[in-house]
Amino acid sequence: MEKHTLSVASLPLEDNPIPNSQITKVDLLPDPESRLDSMEMKEKPLMDSSIPFRDLTNVASKKESIGRLIDKLDVENNLRYQRTVEDTYCNVYSYDYCYFSKVYLPTVWWTPESLEKVLQGQEVEVIFEQTVDRIYSSALHDWFLEWGASFGWKRMFSVDEMQNKVNANGGIGIICAKRKEKGLSGHIVPVVPETDTHKAYRENDIVVYPLQSQAGKLNYNYFAEVRKDWWNDELYSSYVLYYHE
Repeated sequence: MEKHTLSVASLPLEDNPIPNSQITKVDLLPDPESRLDSMEMKEKPLMDSSIPFRDLTNVASKKESIGRLIDKLDVENNLRYQRTVEDTYCNVYSYDYCYFSKVYLPTVWWTPESLEKVLQGQEVEVIFEQTVDRIYSSALHDWFLEWGASFGWKRMFSVDEMQNKVNANGGIGIICAKRKEKGLSGHIVPVVPETDTHKAYRENDIVVYPLQSQAGKLNYNYFAEVRKDWWNDELYSSYVLYYHE
């Protein structure tokens, strides 16, 4: 990875900026077994009244509550996000981060057959592993391009632009990269507001490595320079940047 590469998102697929009124969210119900101290039920929302939601009152309250959310989810230490021999859980952490930030990112999505019915205006019951199934980071890359606009996501084209928007508005930023090799994990990471103690990495006042929070092979509550421009790694065929107020 070239250290000084300015990150401008590649354009491998056409994005669809027109919202589709037929498409609907897929929501599973929170489950008592879905907990920060458990590896179970990762496809379901956390049932934990102590986890703070993003406070949408104003910019200051948004950013302050995001900080409390990151502290509470504590991706570095909580069992839910720890890697196993089989897998890492970047998508689970990103889902939880978005869920408590009150923006929609799927952790399960319609099967192709169910999606066709939904787009025809039919009502389809959400049944896990029948009408809906888990969606992983490489598939989320394509989901953003196809469906992101329908759920309020706006495409960004540089990490500097995204970090500035996240800082200025207390919004939600996402970097999502798709693996070249089909069937292997991509990566998805929230871009988070800078704080007094946690900063993005800049060169000539331009953000080169934004401030992020991730689950993966290594988990970080906050990081920037340590993973450099990971989204440009040769493992990935492309990446997208998306932002949500």
